[in-house]
Amino acid sequence: MQDGDVPVISPDVLRPLIMRSLRRSSVRKKIAEYLFEISPSGSYTSDIAYNVKTTPTNVIGALRGMNTRYRHDESLLSLNIVEQVDGGKNVKIYKLTDFGKDMLQSMKERR
Repeated sequence: MQDGDVPVISPDVLRPLIMRSLRRSSVRKKIAEYLFEISPSGSYTSDIAYNVKTTPTNVIGALRGMNTRYRHDESLLSLNIVEQVDGGKNVKIYKLTDFGKDMLQSMKERR
């Protein structure tokens, strides 16, 4: 494996990790549900924070991981639920991936 290569994990292996990650953090779960509601559009950090009623720092932690509070391996980006799209000059837009939509849809159906 070359430097920078990320191992590909099958969706069947990721599903339990995603379920655990969303159960452990209400912020991650609210962010994923909000992005599901506005899908296929995306949103930027402060707008997500406003809509899920938390701080932008918590949103960044849930999306990307942040030290010990939000583990990187349980972040929405590393679990392939959310993708980052450049929205222009210094603006990062986050939106749900197709895999993330499928996961949230199946979670809603199980309720």
